[in-house]
Amino acid sequence: MMGLRILIALGLAVDAYVHFVLAPQYQQAYPDGIGGGNLFRIQAAAAILAGLYVLIRGSRLSYAIAAVVALSAFAAVVLSVYIQLPQVGPIPAMYEPLWFFEKTVSAVAEGIAGVLAIVGFFLVPRKDAALR
Repeated sequence: MMGLRILIALGLAVDAYVHFVLAPQYQQAYPDGIGGGNLFRIQAAAAILAGLYVLIRGSRLSYAIAAVVALSAFAAVVLSVYIQLPQVGPIPAMYEPLWFFEKTVSAVAEGIAGVLAIVGFFLVPRKDAALR
């Protein structure tokens, strides 16, 4: 299971790296609300924390958090390519109908990490099942 945890953490690390690198230009492109760059920084921090948590614990909860972080980022990037997402509260409207290298690498890493985290979630026995 440690190999699975490492792969999930690596996927989340790629996600975090790409988001940190791209954050400054997205802050300029989407300055409304909290700003696109700040949204990217928040995503990067969440990915780092989720990756560390799954590495340290390997619990059902850690896999669930990793799945939510990875798959929410994956959904956001895919949706922002094909749909004009409106501003929701402080989250800026985002639409970028093209794929480029960093965006593609991040989406692939997020998707793989999310699927692996779901697999890990179901591989860890439930506590009540272990008591039987």
